[in-house]
Amino acid sequence: MRKIFRLALFAVVFGLAAPAAADYEAGVTAYRQGDYALALREWRPLAEAGEAGAQAGLANMYRAGLGVAQDSGEALKWYQKAAGQGHTLAQYNLGLIFANGRLVAQDLGEALRWYREAANQGFVLAQYNLAHMYDEGLGVARDDAEAVRWYGKAAAQGMALAQYTLGLMYDDGQGVAEDHAVAAKWYGEAARQGHAPAQHNLGLMYALGQGVARDDAEAVR
Repeated sequence: MRKIFRLALFAVVFGLAAPAAADYEAGVTAYRQGDYALALREWRPLAEAGEAGAQAGLANMYRAGLGVAQDSGEALKWYQKAAGQGHTLAQYNLGLIFANGRLVAQDLGEALRWYREAANQGFVLAQYNLAHMYDEGLGVARDDAEAVRWYGKAAAQGMALAQYTLGLMYDDGQGVAEDHAVAAKWYGEAARQGHAPAQHNLGLMYALGQGVARDDAEAVR
């Protein structure tokens, strides 16, 4: 029996996407150096003027209480402003917030909406979480084919967990025609990145000669 392991949702990402504005860059430098008071001074006027990167930065600060008193309402407000302008990390973080129900009441439909916005921009964590929601029927009717599609997009970007999960889908014929050779391919991609369940499953496939030529030495490895 293959080992099955799935991860649900990732944590909020506190990364920053820097546009060219000099004041924003100064805020990024201050933030990364832990000078949150300076980051706040640089970003707040920009955020109030509609700069999406600064809005997302303020949201991060209010959510974690960095240089300001922690304030869930302010965090949500600034994430929404940035996300509405297409800021990918803000969209992804909003998806997490609605999925986890920590700053707001849980709303899986809203989570799905924001994950999709970020996923359509190529953000790999959003693609994986969107796939997971279709896989488990969270906030949407279960749709294995959609799950495969989004796992595939994340896998193509090199995400080991998505590669492993896509291997499972092909191994089990879930959302796609069963194809052990393709399953072995994706297990192999994840295994080379050190993903232990993928290594385990790939070893079993070599031991059984399923999807690959039987090779006991490879199975042992």
